[in-house]
Amino acid sequence: MADSTGNAAFIKAAEEAKTLSYQPSNDELLELYALFKQGTVGDNDTPRPGMFDIKGKAKWDAWTAKKGASKEDAQQKYIDLVEALKKK
Repeated sequence: MADSTGNAAFIKAAEEAKTLSYQPSNDELLELYALFKQGTVGDNDTPRPGMFDIKGKAKWDAWTAKKGASKEDAQQKYIDLVEALKKK
């Protein structure tokens, strides 16, 4: 791997995720977010947002659900998800 942000295919997928031809569902967006964070940062060790931050809690929960996955595995799953979304 070239650096802590990932390999070329992962970086390309992150760029392509911003230009999808349709709006992904909330679940798809949460999955993209969680895999991206796990693939770049690793396990979530931040405190859970407060009860009034619904969106923040959903993102935190999605990322925390990936705990234990390697950065490389998360990046590959992210690439695969972006490829699947591009076909929709």
